Amino acid sequence: MEEKFAYIEGAEQPIAMHPKKFALWLFIVSVVMIFASLTSAYIVRQAEGNWLEFELPSIFWYSSIVIVVSSLTLHFAYLAAKKDELSKLKVGMIVTSILGVVFLIMQWYSWVALVDREVFFVGNPAGSFLYVFTGLHAIHLISGVIFLIIVLISSFGYKVHSRNMNAMEMCVTYWHFLGGLWLYLFMFLLLNH
Repeated sequence: MEEKFAYIEGAEQPIAMHPKKFALWLFIVSVVMIFASLTSAYIVRQAEGNWLEFELPSIFWYSSIVIVVSSLTLHFAYLAAKKDELSKLKVGMIVTSILGVVFLIMQWYSWVALVDREVFFVGNPAGSFLYVFTGLHAIHLISGVIFLIIVLISSFGYKVHSRNMNAMEMCVTYWHFLGGLWLYLFMFLLLNH
């Protein structure tokens, strides 16, 4: 009988993860798979010819800077939450939320710039892919901005602090992922355009 208890005591504990964090990681993996398949399809279709050559709008560079800065401000807010510096947390969340909205507005203006260059969603597949990439990313970014606003409201309700970091950690993970995804797409388009 003692041997059974000795065996159980020596058993390793499974790695535990909050179910919502696990769901977020599953979602992130599915988004990665979608964009991986789209970028693969882009390369295959580009090799077939009949590909419109055009310059990417310069606003993509500026929006890339905005998304990087927003990740920095969110990290600032995250560190403030871990230290229970709630005023800094609120400032970081406000600035990050504003930058998220600014990024979305810049994406809209990138479409305006594309139309000015006579690059449309229909017609040549080069334009179609660009609109799909940026549009799909914008849809995910809208959900990210909503998540930022939820955490912002929670921070004003004193629900985000060092002992309650789950929502903040998930928001940081998702936002950094969206920023990294944008930088990947932008670099992909620069290299394969």
